[in-house]
Amino acid sequence: MDPVPVRCLLNSISRYLHLVACQTIRYSPIQTRIGNVVHLLKLLKPFLVEVVDCKTPPDDDCLNSGCEDLDSVVNQAREFLEDWSPKLSKLFGVFHCELLLEKVQTCSLEITRILLQFSQSSANQTDGNDDLDSIIQMIGLVSNQDLLKESIAVEKEQMDQLIDLVSCIREHMLKTEFLEVAKGISTPPYFRCPLSTELMLDPVIVASGQTFDRTSIKKWLDNGLAVCPRTRQVLSHQELIPNYTVKAMIESWLEANNITLAVNSGGDDSSVANNMGSNDFNRTESFRFSLRSSSFTSRSSVEAGNGFEKVKINVPASLSKELEIFELSSQEQSYTHSRSESVCSVVSSVDYVPSVTSETQSLPVNHQSYSEMSSGTMMTSHTIKLVEDLKNGSNKEKTDAAAEIRRLTINSVENRVHFGRCGAITPLLSLLYSEEKLTQEQAVTALLNLSLSEVNKGMIVEAGAIEPLVHVLKAGNDRAKENSAATLFSLSVVQVNRERIGQCNAAIHALVSLLGKGTLRGKKDAASALFNLSITHENKARIVQAKAVKYLVEMLDPDLEMVDKAVALLANLSGVGEGRQEIVREGGVPLLVETVDSGSGRGKENAASVLLQLCLNSPKFCTLVLQEGAIPPLVALSQSGTQRAKEKAQQLLSHFRNQRDARMKKGRS
Repeated sequence: MDPVPVRCLLNSISRYLHLVACQTIRYSPIQTRIGNVVHLLKLLKPFLVEVVDCKTPPDDDCLNSGCEDLDSVVNQAREFLEDWSPKLSKLFGVFHCELLLEKVQTCSLEITRILLQFSQSSANQTDGNDDLDSIIQMIGLVSNQDLLKESIAVEKEQMDQLIDLVSCIREHMLKTEFLEVAKGISTPPYFRCPLSTELMLDPVIVASGQTFDRTSIKKWLDNGLAVCPRTRQVLSHQELIPNYTVKAMIESWLEANNITLAVNSGGDDSSVANNMGSNDFNRTESFRFSLRSSSFTSRSSVEAGNGFEKVKINVPASLSKELEIFELSSQEQSYTHSRSESVCSVVSSVDYVPSVTSETQSLPVNHQSYSEMSSGTMMTSHTIKLVEDLKNGSNKEKTDAAAEIRRLTINSVENRVHFGRCGAITPLLSLLYSEEKLTQEQAVTALLNLSLSEVNKGMIVEAGAIEPLVHVLKAGNDRAKENSAATLFSLSVVQVNRERIGQCNAAIHALVSLLGKGTLRGKKDAASALFNLSITHENKARIVQAKAVKYLVEMLDPDLEMVDKAVALLANLSGVGEGRQEIVREGGVPLLVETVDSGSGRGKENAASVLLQLCLNSPKFCTLVLQEGAIPPLVALSQSGTQRAKEKAQQLLSHFRNQRDARMKKGRS
């Protein structure tokens, strides 16, 4: 069976999650309901991937029907986001979101029920888990440190069967136990060290590409062990590279849940257990957990069932740049959407998934089981095979390899670093010149995922990425153009890359062309990339000369849903004389005054900044701004806007008064 309805649903979920990552709805009740929908879909998604990856997927009409129903609801939710405007009724928006949330809950529960029935007819996974629980109790693995010591001791004995057993115990603990860091709050499994199962306070990457807590892996290495505890791969070196992204995610999660870990005062253990008070643990360094059976391959279907039935979600404020959307493992969870508009307004953890067509259906979903690969367990032979296919394979093999790398790097920070180091970047760049549009699209999307890693950003540019990405911007299909612009945005986070991209006039002209003629998603990606480039002063004039201002002024129309991005970029471009001249020449003043009057908080702030630049640098422009009736909305903004907006409005009003006083004084004389 080729589970086409499941593939279609996965595609729709990925598109929706990416759209949520880029949405700018500021109304909290709607945000909360969107967060709840995202949480449910992210709980369900791994199980759908298991179905697609399964060698003998369930041939069930009920499952297909359920997936088709949920696919329809997800598309309705996506259309709501795409059509949303601050001018629409907020009551209607909340009511509509509530209906969509109920439909998602109902459909998700039905799909989960069907998958549970299928899992119960599969191999006796539950019995295996019960056996592991008995072994854990029998040998007295009651703490994180006990598990770490046992792992090291067994490894020294070099008995493969025992090593495999302890490895299974570690994976079992990560999947089925709750490690509480505070009362009622459990640590997400992907924040726990695969070696000790503790919360990673100082995550580091080893030579195999896996991430561990520094204290645990250092003990492992200090005992003379030179293989990766998880992949069994011989480590080519023992350098420990800080994983700043995961560390930032963990710190943000702790902050979002109001958790403060006490600093360890002594000893050589920096374990979480040592940082907890006695109230959080039954006894020193002991686990406090509840076991859950895992009955659908390697993931717990019971967890998903409970998650759908008992869900309570908050939507905390944005936490930090370039963090991924992620779900928290406890029953009462937080949906954390981390996003900085000035630094990361396009790239998210969810990449674009091509629509299911006759071409994409024929792509292999995977070369190895998802439960092994998505967790970061990269097999060297598998990686080498993919890179070799990129270089020397047939057209189909190249496309398949690019698609597989894209899939494996959607959510895995470790996999991004791993593929970057294994030589995937250069052959992926060569595929950007492919005449096969699907190959080109898969390659640029894989590069977009790789570019999210700080380690890879410099490597991609050094490999000569700018010209191939420009080629895609000019000759690719709509999706490829969008992802090429998003990749340039991601790379331009680094200052030296901003300078190099800006020096390529073709890159700026191609982005401006997409800004004016691309899809809505393409326009947003281009605007974000150009915004980053405009941070470098020399690039401002280049962007103006490429005729970007004309398109940006057109985007100040609220109906186009681009006001905030357009006015943010105009605020940067108004810092140069050419930019100010073009803003006035293209008729931007009336629309900027309108934005100060009725735009979003950020839009008002940036519009006031542009008007201030115009007025401070030209009495003629100042008169034009006054003629457009700017004083009333500026007075209102000076009293009720953001702090920065208030300052800009007050500066403008003060400038107007000074200009008036100067004219009056001149008239008297």
